[in-house]
Amino acid sequence: MLFAIQFAGLVQTVLSAIFFLLYIITILGLVLVIITENRNPLKTIPWVIVLLFIPGVGLAFYFFFGQDNRKQRVISRRTYKRIKKRPFQGGYKKDVCVSPDKYRQLISLLESSNQAALLYGTKIHVYASGKEKFKDLLEAIRQAKHHIHIQYYIFNDDEIGRKIQDALIVKAREGVKIRILFDDVGSWKVKKRFFDEMREEGIEVYPFLKVVFPILTSKVNYRNHRKIVIVDGEIGFMGGMNIADRYIEGLKWGIWRDTHFKFTGKGAHGLQAAFLVDWYVVTKNLIDTPEYYPVADVYNHSLMQVVTSGPVGIWRTLLQATIYAISNAKKYVYIQTPYFLPTEGLNQTLQTAALAGVDVRLMLPCKSDTRLVNLASHSFIDEMVRAGVKVYLYLPGFLHSKQIVIDDDLTIVGSANMDFRSFEHNFEVNAFVYEADFALKMKNVFNKDIGNSKMIIPSVWLKRPLKQRFIESFMRLFSPLF
Repeated sequence: MLFAIQFAGLVQTVLSAIFFLLYIITILGLVLVIITENRNPLKTIPWVIVLLFIPGVGLAFYFFFGQDNRKQRVISRRTYKRIKKRPFQGGYKKDVCVSPDKYRQLISLLESSNQAALLYGTKIHVYASGKEKFKDLLEAIRQAKHHIHIQYYIFNDDEIGRKIQDALIVKAREGVKIRILFDDVGSWKVKKRFFDEMREEGIEVYPFLKVVFPILTSKVNYRNHRKIVIVDGEIGFMGGMNIADRYIEGLKWGIWRDTHFKFTGKGAHGLQAAFLVDWYVVTKNLIDTPEYYPVADVYNHSLMQVVTSGPVGIWRTLLQATIYAISNAKKYVYIQTPYFLPTEGLNQTLQTAALAGVDVRLMLPCKSDTRLVNLASHSFIDEMVRAGVKVYLYLPGFLHSKQIVIDDDLTIVGSANMDFRSFEHNFEVNAFVYEADFALKMKNVFNKDIGNSKMIIPSVWLKRPLKQRFIESFMRLFSPLF
């Protein structure tokens, strides 16, 4: 009996040693993989630290959030180009769509890396409140005759979500073709029944990158953060607002300040192509026929490109284009973003522009919906104010607006935040608008929000308590993982 007990104990010890050895080999192997992937060192170091010092939690986090899928393709180049070429076609004479000299290289960058067509004559309406945006969105749905395409990170089953659902069901019964994509993580709390009710009416509804065991892993990390609606290929909506009551009612502690846009004309074609690429990725159904790109009226002399970016493919298009645009600014750069966790390249670009005499202004929420991210964001403010960047904190509530205005002639708006997640992990969509009138309009929006903000005084900010600065700096170590 004693021998049997001793033998069992020996077997248990050996098995434990083997398990521990395999676990250590796995951890060290992952560290080696991360290093040899030649990632940005700012992203590599946090993962190595997490895996080595908290290996159990780190291993789980890596499989959920850490894998690099940039070399993978979710759509063939041929199919991607076939869909993206449509906005280049029809609607205006080629000689009126000439790249402005100042932004010719930026336009070329976006055409070569993203096949982003240069679109002429789009009318753009700006929404600074959810109430106005959803009123016009519901009216556009009611006026639809051929199709409605909808894509949101969050499509909530709440009051505004139900109003939109009801309006869509009415149009489906009238024979309008409706296609909906929602992000499976962003809309995780929404019960399946909500979407089934629309499916039962003939509406095609699909989650983007559905998260289901046993293929969970990194799909949690790569989310579709786009907010797009296209009605009849003539009107498009895009920007920062999802479908949820908080965009109208705000939060318990303040308003929800956001910005959204309606494109009438060729800009809707750019959004159409972005949606149909994602539709093909999810359903493998290729839609690129002319009726989805009707001849567009010309409303003005504006030029714009609708640009997408995501965690697959070799280029970080939105990050590259943003850095290029800021580095070529001559007079000013005005930025609004809810989360400020810049990559090292973007961080240096902003500081360099300010030190060179460009009027760089950065507006952030004073209080955020994500405390840890807000703490990490504050650590970057030190370098900004030292370089001469004017930093404003928005006071009435949560600032969720995303915009960059440069030199009275370039505006960048859309769904992307100025952080690692938007630039490297999420599927995003931004519009680059090359027009003075629109730039001045968005500059005025920024200046109006300054009236509800406090400007950081560098001498005061840099003397905040040591404990606070330490916590912010500590959270900054993990900013590439947020």
